[in-house]
Amino acid sequence: MEKTALKIRVFGDPVLRRKTKPVKEVTPLHRDILSEMSRLMYAGFGIGLAASQVGVNESMIVVDIGTGLYKLINPRIVKKEGRQALEEGCLSVPGVCLKIKRARRVVLKAEGEDSRPLTIEAEDLLARVFQHEIDHLYGRLIVDYASLLDKLKIKKKLKDLKKKSEDERLPVSETKFCKLSRPM
Repeated sequence: MEKTALKIRVFGDPVLRRKTKPVKEVTPLHRDILSEMSRLMYAGFGIGLAASQVGVNESMIVVDIGTGLYKLINPRIVKKEGRQALEEGCLSVPGVCLKIKRARRVVLKAEGEDSRPLTIEAEDLLARVFQHEIDHLYGRLIVDYASLLDKLKIKKKLKDLKKKSEDERLPVSETKFCKLSRPM
């Protein structure tokens, strides 16, 4: 894996639809990528970011809902409980907010950037963000959860995003935030 400048990829970029590969051994480069992902997430006023969103085809995410930064490698959900439906946005699908049903509580296993195994129990917004970011690692986006009516409503926006998908990144001023949370 080579070190290159990372940028947030926008809907239409094929890298967003690829399933990421597991990280076999955590290296200093992985730690650098996680740090750069964190910087990009904060710069975009997001609360989560997956490696695939910056063009890295490895299983890594960063999350911070305001209670501390998680840098996770090979995260996977091992238990889900309850249901909640809230509006979500996404740094890779700017200007689109959709109400999505997800588990209210999750337990996930991952490795920290120090290669140590972690088990994390999360609920409410933190659980939602973990599910959202792990979806990215499997090539799933919030638009995949949209109802037929929602798909019709966002059709033009998605078409416009596809045209702009080769841009470095949309300016934050073009991003419409969702009512309940910042983009993930």
